[in-house]
Amino acid sequence: MAPRTYQLGKRQTQIDVSRQRVILAARSLLGDASGYSAFTIDSVAVRADVARATVYYQFASKVGLLEAVCDSLAEDGQMSELSSAFMNPDPVQAIELFVDCFGHFWNADRAVMRRLRALAALDPEVGAVIEARDERRRAGLEVLVARLSEEGRLTMDEDVAVRVLFSLTSFESFDSLAGPDRELTDVGLVVIGLATRVWA
Repeated sequence: MAPRTYQLGKRQTQIDVSRQRVILAARSLLGDASGYSAFTIDSVAVRADVARATVYYQFASKVGLLEAVCDSLAEDGQMSELSSAFMNPDPVQAIELFVDCFGHFWNADRAVMRRLRALAALDPEVGAVIEARDERRRAGLEVLVARLSEEGRLTMDEDVAVRVLFSLTSFESFDSLAGPDRELTDVGLVVIGLATRVWA
């Protein structure tokens, strides 16, 4: 019985290593200036040096692979820290933490982030994954804006406030404000400064 348990553990380790190799290959392909528009299961399998069937076995579909890539970026970008924003009792401080968290997330792999979002406009499958992730960000902002409203600190309509903050916390805003030479984490204070128009 023990040898079989060992073999199963060894096989799981091999699967985990293979899965990570595929995710890294997908990120590498997306990061290539000449390769992201040709992002397919086949191209990822070639980059990872695995069989096409292996990618499907581990991720089921292109959407599943993209979800795994996004999860990998979230882990690198320390998105687990986002919970601290919602635990903060002060809604303004909570929004500031929210902005800071997204600065680190967007900065996790700027080239991949940029190309994922560009590819979302061309590929409906990528677009659906990115839109779903963006909607989570919007939902989080709706919670924080509602808290501002409850305290009577909003300077504008709730829906408008959410749209303003949603726009300011987007990758595109951070990327544009940072320019070519600064880290995206460096412009968090600029984003927060612009966001202050939302509250009194």
